[in-house]
Amino acid sequence: MKRIPLKMKRADLLNIPKYEVPEGFRLRFFEPGDEQTWSRVETAVDEFPDEAAALAHFEKEFGPFREEMSRRCLFIENESGEAVGTTTAWHGTLEKEQKIRGRIHWVGVIPEYQGKKLSKPLLSKAMQVLAEYHQSAYLTSQTTSYQAINLYLNFGFVPYLTNETDIEAWTLLEEVLKRKIL
Repeated sequence: MKRIPLKMKRADLLNIPKYEVPEGFRLRFFEPGDEQTWSRVETAVDEFPDEAAALAHFEKEFGPFREEMSRRCLFIENESGEAVGTTTAWHGTLEKEQKIRGRIHWVGVIPEYQGKKLSKPLLSKAMQVLAEYHQSAYLTSQTTSYQAINLYLNFGFVPYLTNETDIEAWTLLEEVLKRKIL
């Protein structure tokens, strides 16, 4: 599938779908030292070539905000206490806007745990956290993450269109997901 970056937004953070964490798993917030944990998970989902690159990115993007991460970055752990997924209820702006929105950022569940119903409770909790600080939200993704896109659509996110490439991306996703989006 052609990889095309895209953005989605949600006008409000009301009526967030709620999902329970499956038995044997638990959600927790970022703690001191979790830079390595975040790097391990994000490398496992192929966001970075290795953990050193992931850690360098973490330091650049989140390093100065570790205290804020303790309220915004979530991990889902297995019964052994190993983090197997993460996301961050962050913040930012969409292009050409001055308004700061909540941002669902760096969603990832390691491959061995995908398909175990972990993404929905992780996303639900992250959106609940966003609702504490923001009135609306956005996220960035790409067409190759079509399963995640389908999840985001089901959570009330809609396409954020700015150019013809966006139309191409969403038309492709309509075909792959077999659902009307635009």
